[in-house]
Amino acid sequence: MNYFSSNFKLGILGGGQLGKMLLAETRKFDIQTYVLDPSNEAPCKIACNHFFQGSLMDFETVYNFGKQVDVLTFEIELVNLEALEKLENEGVKVYPSPKTLKLIQNKGIQKNFYIQNNIPTSNYSRFTSLENLESNIQNLKLPFVWKCTEFGYDGNGVKIIKTISDLENLPNVECIAEEMIAFKNELAVIVVRNVSGEVKTYPVVEMEFHPEANQVEYVICPARIDDKVAKKATAIALQVSSTFNHVGLLAVEMFQTEDDEILVNEVAPRPHNSGHHTIEASYTSQFENHLRAILNLPLGNCDSKVAGIMVNLVGEEGFSGPVVYENISNIMAIGGVTPHIYGKRETRPFRKMGHVTIVNEDMKQARKIAEEVKNSIRVIS
Repeated sequence: MNYFSSNFKLGILGGGQLGKMLLAETRKFDIQTYVLDPSNEAPCKIACNHFFQGSLMDFETVYNFGKQVDVLTFEIELVNLEALEKLENEGVKVYPSPKTLKLIQNKGIQKNFYIQNNIPTSNYSRFTSLENLESNIQNLKLPFVWKCTEFGYDGNGVKIIKTISDLENLPNVECIAEEMIAFKNELAVIVVRNVSGEVKTYPVVEMEFHPEANQVEYVICPARIDDKVAKKATAIALQVSSTFNHVGLLAVEMFQTEDDEILVNEVAPRPHNSGHHTIEASYTSQFENHLRAILNLPLGNCDSKVAGIMVNLVGEEGFSGPVVYENISNIMAIGGVTPHIYGKRETRPFRKMGHVTIVNEDMKQARKIAEEVKNSIRVIS
């Protein structure tokens, strides 16, 4: 693409916070934006040119929406694949492609893909249902990680199974049982690839998780790891990216084992929680680079300007209802601290409601401030 015109139309499937942050970048360019989301109160509604309410899984809704745009992308994987395939066949540019999404949308298919392509990953078994898993429980080594293959998000659809009784109340759906990995760190690398095949990577980040909610609490960039490990993680992320042959962003989540091997956990073909710090800390944010990639523009510099830490803001336990951000002015008085409020009206326990970025030339100081931010701000109702 060597030009923009005011008639150029970009469609985004999903109207959540990822779409909202992507829309902040589209305003740099002369593009019309169309968003489809099931909620009439989606965060994207205030930031796009045209908003449509409807199901992302309904064929007709997605197909009719996609016919209106020149390029179609998504901020959530749970979209109707058949509609995307038909749109692509009819000439709408869909990035990442339905072919790529098909390999990623179902976690069982995704794990099979790693094995078939010699990508290092944990051992696993795939089951058609929870009942099928329970009838084969004697073949599984406890503890293991249970994951539903579809419709999981933000820690939902994932559970560590320590005893057979932990299987109670889980949904009777297709699932996988993954071997528990003894790891030092959970890492991620975001790879960006444009239509012409230009590829760049962001620095390796380290993720610290909430022990109960299985959600990222902190994303730390650069990761506090040995340079050899960082190079290995980046090389494996590039291998994964090349094998999926995606266009746009691919976030590759990985484990660093006790003996410094790198195992791929899972991927997301879109802007990702592990890249939110890039808005303040990088020369080019993940959101601008996703846009550049799907519009086949030269990719921006992925280097960090400064150390960055992202703190997730999630709903406090015990609070549900209209949201209040307590002590936000206190954290904004600290140098290098930038809050991002997503615009969701209702909070509930562990719901992602925003994030805060801390930038500092001294990583230790950035981590100290991140702790202070985490302990100060509360998302309540």
